[in-house]
Amino acid sequence: MSGLLVAGTTSDAGKSVVTAGLCRWLARRGVRVAPFKAQNMSLNSMVTSDGAEIGRAQYMQAQAAGVEARAVMNPVLLKPGSDRRSQVVVLGRPVGEVDARRYGEYKERLAGVVRESLAELRAEYDVVICEGAGSPAEINLRAGDIVNMGLARAAELPVVVVGDIDRGGVFASLFGTVALLEPKDQALIAGFVINKFRGARELLEPGLEQLERLTGRPTLGVLPWKLGLYLDSEDTLALDAPRPDAKGPAGRETLRIVVVRFPRISNFTDLDALACEPGVVVRYAAGAGDLAEADVVVLPGTRATVNDLAWLRERGMADEIVRRAREGRPVLGICGGYQMLAQEIVDHVESGAGRVEGLGLLPATVEFGREKTLGRPRGRAYGEDVQAYEIHHGVVAAEGEPFLDGCRQGSVLGTTWHGAMENDGFRRAFLRDMARRSGRAFTPAPDVSFQAVREATLDALGDLVEEHLDTDAVWRLIERGAPRDLPVVPPGGAPPTAVG
Repeated sequence: MSGLLVAGTTSDAGKSVVTAGLCRWLARRGVRVAPFKAQNMSLNSMVTSDGAEIGRAQYMQAQAAGVEARAVMNPVLLKPGSDRRSQVVVLGRPVGEVDARRYGEYKERLAGVVRESLAELRAEYDVVICEGAGSPAEINLRAGDIVNMGLARAAELPVVVVGDIDRGGVFASLFGTVALLEPKDQALIAGFVINKFRGARELLEPGLEQLERLTGRPTLGVLPWKLGLYLDSEDTLALDAPRPDAKGPAGRETLRIVVVRFPRISNFTDLDALACEPGVVVRYAAGAGDLAEADVVVLPGTRATVNDLAWLRERGMADEIVRRAREGRPVLGICGGYQMLAQEIVDHVESGAGRVEGLGLLPATVEFGREKTLGRPRGRAYGEDVQAYEIHHGVVAAEGEPFLDGCRQGSVLGTTWHGAMENDGFRRAFLRDMARRSGRAFTPAPDVSFQAVREATLDALGDLVEEHLDTDAVWRLIERGAPRDLPVVPPGGAPPTAVG
């Protein structure tokens, strides 16, 4: 057995969840399976048990496969700090900052790392389910590609292309994806998956039949629209997707948590556990007016602390947050958000801005170091045990009342730890405290297990694959590779022929 590459017509088409669903389906069958994403561009990352930083989606996919997450499952991680510059993380460790032009110079070296990482996984596991990035039809990036068709060609992987029908134009997107590829790339495109379908399947069938006639490739399944399955997304597009309404509260009132949506927001998965709580409503805000109805304001992580703090001030949100804090209304800062709450930030590393005044809501100062802190710390707060993870360059020196690794002053709390809310006892104690401080008659449900919710969601992804994909056809692709008689769809990478 070998593997499969899950590509997509666009970002957020559903590659990550389909990959996770395939991993869970195979694991249920007793297959030793591992996920793999050669190159990921994401601000949502996670720290493995041995201290390596990888994309959060690959960490989730490893959970779906029932295996320990490792750096080789995401050997290259790009963390954008601006529209043109990204931090490059290789095998879990940062190796430098590059702009879009210079990154091409890294590609040759990184291609070797990718090949070796995939070979290591293929030697250890029965099947490796690979995830592409963006679209394989980004022809401006095809030269030197190491994550889509470049990887498929090098590793002889059959490719399934996922299209999001909810965006509209899914048939044109699927057909066009194949048609733009050169013949040797097309030879590996073995089928399609339609994602996020709502409506009568019989109305879709004529289009599926015509797509197969036009491309010579079958649609292997149509996945129905389901809310609540957007686990550990790689980018902020997922924040724009509809989310399930909060379940009714265990107490008399709901608790409204508003999260600042920074331009470079990172690790917003920290809030997923809160959103699982009955009666907790989590919303994202990009303007001062959006904070008005909040019981608790959260400043989440960011890859650009100083620049996003300037954005916060430009939007008038900084003044509103300071006003709320002085009125005793709860504010929580996590990692970059915590750094903004400090008295002063000294940053010669991330932004190069030097000394910058913070919001001044916590007795703390921040200085950015060149070495990145990566870890899986443990601690206690509210009398509860907490396991978390940390990823940061900013080093905080804090005074005052301790809160996890950070501090608190009145109703303002800050910590560099991500994932703390996934600890059930701590999360309930935190929500009780926030409800008391905001004057809400809210009571946390006594029996919500975030890990149980996560496992149920991963099982739901496996169910989708089993119930809505042609799993026999998928299995044949994994075992035998792409069929050898797939036709070339014009123009097949060829320039147009002049007319007349």
